[in-house]
Amino acid sequence: QVQLVESGGGLVQPGGSLRLSCAASGIIFSNYVRAVMGWYRQAPGKERELVATFNSAGNTNYADSVKGRFTISRDYAKRMMYLQMNSLKPEDTAVYYCNIRLIIDYWGQGTQVTVSS
Repeated sequence: QVQLVESGGGLVQPGGSLRLSCAASGIIFSNYVRAVMGWYRQAPGKERELVATFNSAGNTNYADSVKGRFTISRDYAKRMMYLQMNSLKPEDTAVYYCNIRLIIDYWGQGTQVTVSS
């Protein structure tokens, strides 16, 4: 059974940085390497939206709102995915979820990011 666990969220002031981590288990290496995966977020009263993703070829895609500020990365051997978030803004406040798409979508439980002074 595939499981995803996010960590690294918290309260940060505008302009600050956070690094989110997503640990995957229950997935074999070859599937992890080829999987489409990424980060999504959901703010109160809003729909879940894409933040940053890897496609099956390993290319990255970012939401326009985070380009130049956020960086997605991963460590295949550790089955870890990361989201480095810099120059955070209050509008980045949301619950952040990691996702892996195999035959079905798998989601973590989410980690809260709050950007406020």
